[in-house]
Amino acid sequence: MRRIGILTGGGDAPGLNAVIRAAAKVLFKHGVELIGFIDGYSGLVEKKYRVLDRWAISGLLHRGGTILGTNNRDNPFNYPVKENGKTVFKDMSDTAVKNLNDLNIESLIAIGGDGSLAIARELWEKGAKVIGVPKTIDNDLMGTEQTFGFDTAVTTATEALDKLHTTAESHHRVMVLELMGRYAGWIALYSGLAGGADVILIPEIPWKLENVVKKINQRKEEGKPFSIIVVAEGVKTPEGELVVKQRIDESGDPLRLGGIGQKVAKMVEDATGFETRVTVLGHLQRGGSPSPFDRILATRYGVAAAELALKGEYGVMVSLINGKIQKTSLAGLKTTTRNVPTDSEVIYAARKTGISFGD
Repeated sequence: MRRIGILTGGGDAPGLNAVIRAAAKVLFKHGVELIGFIDGYSGLVEKKYRVLDRWAISGLLHRGGTILGTNNRDNPFNYPVKENGKTVFKDMSDTAVKNLNDLNIESLIAIGGDGSLAIARELWEKGAKVIGVPKTIDNDLMGTEQTFGFDTAVTTATEALDKLHTTAESHHRVMVLELMGRYAGWIALYSGLAGGADVILIPEIPWKLENVVKKINQRKEEGKPFSIIVVAEGVKTPEGELVVKQRIDESGDPLRLGGIGQKVAKMVEDATGFETRVTVLGHLQRGGSPSPFDRILATRYGVAAAELALKGEYGVMVSLINGKIQKTSLAGLKTTTRNVPTDSEVIYAARKTGISFGD
C-alpha cells in the first residue's frame, strides 16, 4: 500500500485540521495510507506517528488546533538532544529523512509557516520528497496571497473591537487593542478597518505621537470623547524601538514580541489626559473554530497538496495566486516577511474613512 506522511509545524492556526481532513479524503479514494507525525518535526525525528484512518478525520472540519500537535522549536537541523544530563543541539536531518524511508513514506505534506516551510525546503534539498502547505494567522508568508487562519484571527479581533467600543463610549476612554502579526500588520489593518478603529498602528508605517493625539482631540471636538486604537505587536516606538516581551534562544524565532500596547497607552494618556486602557488579545486569535472562509481555503489547500503527492510532484508549496490554487517552488520561496504594501487599497480605504495611521 502506498504511504504518504503529513505533519503540522510552527504555531497553531484555525484550519489545520481541515487541511488534514481534505488531504486524507483525497488519498483514501486512491487507496493511500496517511501517516500523521506527532508534534511537528519532532515526530519525524523521533518516529512518533499515528495512522490516520477514516475515523481519525471524522468531525475535523470545524475543529480548531491540530489533532497531530505542533511546536515551533524542534528543527531537525538544530535538534535538542540530551547528553550527559545537558541539552545540546545537533543536526538530526539525516535521521528525519531515514525515518521517512524506513516507514516507506513516498512523500511528506508539511503544513506550516515560514520557519516550518524553510525546514521543508532544506529536507527537500537533502532528498526528501516534500510538499508544503502555507499556514499562519499573521498572513506574512511570501509566495501566496493568503494563508488560512488569517481570516479567523481577523474575525476574533473584530469581535473584540465591537465589545471594546461599548465600554470605551460608556466611560469616555481611549481603548488600545494589541494584536498579533509579528513584523507585519495584516491582522491589525483588516480588523481595525472592520471594527471601526480610529487609529491603526502597523509596523509598515512609522508613526508619531502628536499625530495620534491630534486624531483623539479631533474626535473630542466633534463630540466623541472616546477613541479606539489598534496596535500590531511588531510596531516600533516613535524612537524606533522594537518592544520585546521575552527572548527564547532555542526557538527558530527567538524574539517574543509584546508590550507595545502598554507603551502606546501610557504615551496617549500622558499627552491627552484621557483615561486609557489596554487589551492584549494574545492567543485568543489562534484559537476556536475556523471561519467559513478558512475552512474552504484549508480544504482547497489540502486537496491540492494530496493531488500533487499522488502525481509525484515534490519540492513545491500550494499557493493562492490570483484567487486560484497553484504551486510555487520551495527552492524559490523567499524567507523575507510579506509586509502590507503601504499603497494597499485597504490602507487607502481606511484613510479615506478617517482612520489615522499616526504618520
